[in-house]
Amino acid sequence: MEEGKLIIFSAPSGAGKTTIVQHLLTKIPQLEFSISATTRKPRGDEKDGADYYFISKEEFLHRIAKKHFVEFEEVYSGTFYGTLRTEIDRIWSDGKVVIFDIDVEGGLHLKRKYDGAALAIFVQPPSLEVLKQRLAGRGTDSPEKLQERFEKAAKELNYAPQFDIILKNNDLQTACAEAEDLVLNFLKN
Repeated sequence: MEEGKLIIFSAPSGAGKTTIVQHLLTKIPQLEFSISATTRKPRGDEKDGADYYFISKEEFLHRIAKKHFVEFEEVYSGTFYGTLRTEIDRIWSDGKVVIFDIDVEGGLHLKRKYDGAALAIFVQPPSLEVLKQRLAGRGTDSPEKLQERFEKAAKELNYAPQFDIILKNNDLQTACAEAEDLVLNFLKN
């Protein structure tokens, strides 16, 4: 199979990467979203096979052993996320460019693995305080889970310089427009 290009958006939880990726998917038709696998339960109206592939921890560990993942992480204690090799192959076989909305460590794994074919963008929130407000505003996590997410986010900000580009999300509309320009320029080359 011929390999194509990949666009990786990573950020701490709550920085705006999902909103930016969703914007790009509506504006750039050659992009297709890579659906991650996870062991966590669906939130809100998330759908299996559209937002994530929701699988049991046992099945996830089985697929790790069978080397079905191009990358995976235990992002939070007991909660795994990963990218299935078949997902990338499916998108490339359709002649599309893979776009990821992925955790920071997973994004760096993909960047290293697909070096020349990948553009890795780190979405940086305005501040840790704003990030904390966004996470709390979701209303989807317990106070303990919020604290875990916030502590992880503080560490993840240190990885930003390892990405190709740091996209500051001080204003969502501006960040979406800048992301669009970055992706279109990358696709031209």
